[in-house]
Amino acid sequence: MTVTVRPETPADVDAIYRLNTVAFEGRTEEADLVDALRSSGDLLLSLVAARGGDVVGYIAFSRLIVDTAAGPVGGVALAPVSVHPGCQAEGVGSVLIQTGLDELKASDEQVVLVVGNPAYYSRFGFSTAVGKRYPSSHSGPHFMALVIGDPARAPIGPVRYPEAFELVN
Repeated sequence: MTVTVRPETPADVDAIYRLNTVAFEGRTEEADLVDALRSSGDLLLSLVAARGGDVVGYIAFSRLIVDTAAGPVGGVALAPVSVHPGCQAEGVGSVLIQTGLDELKASDEQVVLVVGNPAYYSRFGFSTAVGKRYPSSHSGPHFMALVIGDPARAPIGPVRYPEAFELVN
C-alpha cells in the first residue's frame, strides 16, 4: 500500500509525537524538538506520510539563519525525519524527503542542511563538502548541505539553528 504525503494538521500533533518517539527507540528528544519548533514558530514545513488513516512517517523543515557577509539570510534545517519501525525500508522516508525538497524549491528556498548518514542523504544531493561552507555547532562528518536553488544565490556562511535544537545533541 502506498502512502499519502500531506501537511500536518492540528489533529496529527499527538500522532507525530508518538511516531517520533517510537521511531527513535523511545527517545523523546526529537519529538520534543518538533513541539518546540512548532511552538516557537520556527517550523517552516511539516509533512506526514499517512497510510490507511495512520501517520507512519514524518518530516520537519525549520528556519535557520545563515550569517553571510551581506547579513543574515534564511536557510532550512531538515530534522527530524521519522518512519514507523513497521514501515521502514519501504521508501516512506525517501518520499517524505523528496516531497519536502520539491516544496522548498518551489517556495524559492536556497539551501537545506541536515545531520545524518552521508550514504543515505547523498542520494538526494546532500554533500558533506558543501556542508563545510556552513560552519555551525552541528558541524562534523555527518553535517551536509544541499543547494536547491540557484547556486549563485545560495547564502554561504556560519549557521544559527533555532534555540529548540539545543534539545537534541
